[in-house]
Amino acid sequence: MRNIVRWTAGLLLAAAAVTAHAAALQEVLVYKSPTCGCCGSWVDHMKASGFKVKVVEENDVTPIKQRFGVPGHLASCHTALVGGYVVEGHVPASAVKRLLKERPTTVGVSVPGMPIGSPGMEGPNPEPFSTQLFDERGRARVYESHRPPYRW
Repeated sequence: MRNIVRWTAGLLLAAAAVTAHAAALQEVLVYKSPTCGCCGSWVDHMKASGFKVKVVEENDVTPIKQRFGVPGHLASCHTALVGGYVVEGHVPASAVKRLLKERPTTVGVSVPGMPIGSPGMEGPNPEPFSTQLFDERGRARVYESHRPPYRW
């Protein structure tokens, strides 16, 4: 009986590790302006967090946001796609990993605007910000709250 319990526990741990590894290795497709440095820094943050990232440079990302249902009040400077979700703006990789693990029914997540201190927007005087979940009607709710000092 003990061997069965150990075997089952080991199997569950292995499955959890494979699931976490698969989520971390999903490709993130990022649409950004070729001249936006903070978007490039966010891409670096995602890569450092274990994601594979493909970048598509667009001079105007507004049509991309419209195509994927990003409401205007939640817009930021870049739009990404991963695991069937939209990721708008400077969303921490930890929030993206949580999204991919929990798989809520939603269009995606957003960090509206460009808050100082968010991934890719590091600088003096970081400010609190939140990651928002949003649905197809543009309704949003707080998914995660972030306060300095940040630990990405």
